[in-house]
Amino acid sequence: MEPSRNYPLFGGAFSSILFPGAIDVSDFRPVPDNQEVFCYPVTDQSLIVELLELQAHVRGEVAAQYHFEDIGRVQGARAVQVESVQPLNLENLALRGYCQEAWVLSGKQQVAKENQQVAKDETLNQALLKLPQYQTDLLLTFNQHPPGNRSPLGPGNL
Repeated sequence: MEPSRNYPLFGGAFSSILFPGAIDVSDFRPVPDNQEVFCYPVTDQSLIVELLELQAHVRGEVAAQYHFEDIGRVQGARAVQVESVQPLNLENLALRGYCQEAWVLSGKQQVAKENQQVAKDETLNQALLKLPQYQTDLLLTFNQHPPGNRSPLGPGNL
C-alpha cells in the first residue's frame, strides 16, 4: 500500500496529507483556481478543497448549511437534506490561530451526474473553516457516490 503523502495546495500556500490512492483531478480536466480536487477511483470518493469568499452574513451552523445548499444549487440538486451539523474544536485545527469558527456537516443531495436522467442520493461531508482575517471561507467537501452513480473518474473511467 502506498503511504499517505503531504501534498501542496494552491501553489504551496498550504498543504494537506492525502490518503493513498488520491489522484489530482487537474491532471485530467480543468479545475477552477479556487479549488483543489482529488478523487479516489477505487472507492469512487472525492475530496474538494475550496477557497471561497467569506460569507460574513452567515455564522454558526447556518453558515455550514448555507454552503451545503449553495453546492446543491450549483450542482442542480433536486433535493438537499442536512443530517447533522456539529462545531469543530478550534484547538484541534492546524489553522486554529486564523479560524474564527469551524463546522462539520453531513448530508445528502439528490443529483443527476453528467448525462444521466435519474438523480441519485450522494452523501456529502463538509468542513467549513471561517477565516475572516483572509476574507475566506475554507470549505472541504468529501463526496461518497452511491453504487451505480459513479463519477466520471471512477473505476474503469481513467
